[in-house]
Amino acid sequence: MQQSMTGYGRDERASQNLLIKSEVKALNSKFLDFSPRIPKELSDRESEIRNIITDQLKRGKIMLTLELEVSADSILDVQVDEARFNAYYSKFAQLAKDVKGDSSDLVKLALQAPEVIKQQELDPESLPWKDIKSSLEKAISKCIAFRKQEGEALTTKLSDYISNIRNGLKTVEDNDADRSENIRTRIQKNLDEIKDRVQVDENRLEQELIFYLERLDISEEKVRLKQHLDYFDEVIKKEECAGKKLGFISQEIGREINTIGSKANHAEIQRTVVMMKDELEKIKEQILNIV
Repeated sequence: MQQSMTGYGRDERASQNLLIKSEVKALNSKFLDFSPRIPKELSDRESEIRNIITDQLKRGKIMLTLELEVSADSILDVQVDEARFNAYYSKFAQLAKDVKGDSSDLVKLALQAPEVIKQQELDPESLPWKDIKSSLEKAISKCIAFRKQEGEALTTKLSDYISNIRNGLKTVEDNDADRSENIRTRIQKNLDEIKDRVQVDENRLEQELIFYLERLDISEEKVRLKQHLDYFDEVIKKEECAGKKLGFISQEIGREINTIGSKANHAEIQRTVVMMKDELEKIKEQILNIV
């Protein structure tokens, strides 16, 4: 099953005196572009976190946010700088008096002032890494599940587009015999008109006619196009994370369609070629969102 590059996963759990929050977002990108936002206490784990992400999320712009919050019900070693608090409070009280403003929230404002309250910093050595890693992996798992759900819808669309191109190929095949006969008839008619005025070497004429008809022959292109369509269907159903491979196959499909169009010399086939090109552009657009 194919995966979309767009995905989202989140996990939240408590461990010891911490609330662990993991959030993974994935967007389109040609390669793997990883942007982590992690607490400074986990700096020494960044390489391991990166490996966990890259092992499971193969492509895309991956944004990770990992937060560690001290639980509200835990006993904190809170330190209040009383001198700094008093200085802020006095200054705010004076300003309120000067402008004759409301002074009921001065205590709250003073407590929220910079460096008045200092909480105990987390100790990197005592962090519950096992639970943090488990939370991260759960968020990744949810992101992958989201990607697979989106990928299923993409697979259905791509299969429909390929089916439309396959129907177009059938139309080309149905009109090919008529096209070849029309070309022969038109050439013969033109030759008959000039035979009375120009001396013609019948053997050389036959050789040139065969050469000309071979240049307009699209038998090989039809066979190769069918093979590419079959291969596309096979890859999209049996392989995972095949976005790049599907892109290469779509390029080959485009080459055969373009060659058929350049050789066509037939109105109905030309219209069908335009339709197939339109379906192929839809395929290329959707493939950009496949891992």
